Amino acid sequence: MSSKRDPTAFLKDEYNELVKQALDWRLRELQGPSSPRAMVDNKEVIMLCSNNYLGLSNHPKLKQAAIDAIKTHGVGSGSVRPIAGNMDLHEELERRLAQFKGAEASLVYQTGFAANAGLIPQLVGKGDLIISDELNHGSIIDGVRLTRAERAIFKHADTPDLGRVLDEAKKKEYRRILVITDGVFSMDGDIAPLDQIVKICKPHGAMIYVDDAHGEAVLGEGGRGIVSHFKLTHKDVHVEMGTFSKAFGVVGGHVSGSEYLRKFAYNKSRTWLLSGSHPPPVAAACIAAIDILENEPKHVENLWKNRAYFIGAMSDLGFNTGMSETPIIPVMIGESDAAQKFSVRLFEEGVFALPIVYPMVARGTARIRVMMNAALTKDDLNGAITAFDKVGKELNII
Repeated sequence: MSSKRDPTAFLKDEYNELVKQALDWRLRELQGPSSPRAMVDNKEVIMLCSNNYLGLSNHPKLKQAAIDAIKTHGVGSGSVRPIAGNMDLHEELERRLAQFKGAEASLVYQTGFAANAGLIPQLVGKGDLIISDELNHGSIIDGVRLTRAERAIFKHADTPDLGRVLDEAKKKEYRRILVITDGVFSMDGDIAPLDQIVKICKPHGAMIYVDDAHGEAVLGEGGRGIVSHFKLTHKDVHVEMGTFSKAFGVVGGHVSGSEYLRKFAYNKSRTWLLSGSHPPPVAAACIAAIDILENEPKHVENLWKNRAYFIGAMSDLGFNTGMSETPIIPVMIGESDAAQKFSVRLFEEGVFALPIVYPMVARGTARIRVMMNAALTKDDLNGAITAFDKVGKELNII
């Protein structure tokens, strides 16, 4: 007797339900480089939703480094790194990155998500406890779900609540305790109180893991990240995870810490062990990005200048920019459908800025998330501000 079950009917049903609730992603097409003035869906727009904070993805030095690497090393490595895909470019990148981060060693992963999904489950297991900020990124959440450790949550950026959870943990004889937090929270743009987290964790012997994807090349001395920002060391923060796919302008994830962290990670992380290594042009472009950060401080400086100008103008117009402390600036709208409409109208006015809606944020807290860019000119910023002013008044947001 044949089954009447339709094995894929749920795909259409669940997608249509997302559309009905205005919770679906509507893809636009970038036609050319990620630049301050970009072509999207055949329209020139001011780019305000790219993670390319410093504008490095189109920097001539990165492009030339990639071209040169193709000529000398080809377009692919041909293998995973543990077998035959560990090129001199990968080793050089990790040496340069560790030096830049002030760490003993670094290890490059294929993506930031791969770093979290591959390393977190190896650091803790049965008999351990993992304590996570309630607003941590989805890649952290998925990494935690892959562990067999017990799990606890502390209130967002609330170090007294973290202390409470750690004190509760004394009632059990945990083998290891791992405290994990984002560095910069990607929806609100606020910064984890990492210095206080370190202070609270030390008496408990807890390992600290920070995902600094959005602080990489943004925070700290010359863009060295959140550990540098708080003047801490990798003896204080044991795992500093980051990414090349945002402010570095390329792609890839990485972790920095002790030499033994590196060796442990490349022997234990299946996402690292079982994924092809970075193509040579990618590794070479990442090295070039480090060169630029070390020798051209203007990019990080311009990013923060542009951020100050834009957020000041938004506040003057009456917009609520939430808890932002960084170049991530949430322009709070409220309901998901209103944020969707706001984004569409901005695009019609020549500004590309996307809505962030439930379930990525809580219901009633939908926002237009502005990602500031060092390469935007004053004219670009003024054009975007004018568009926000017009649409905000039109939709009764301000």
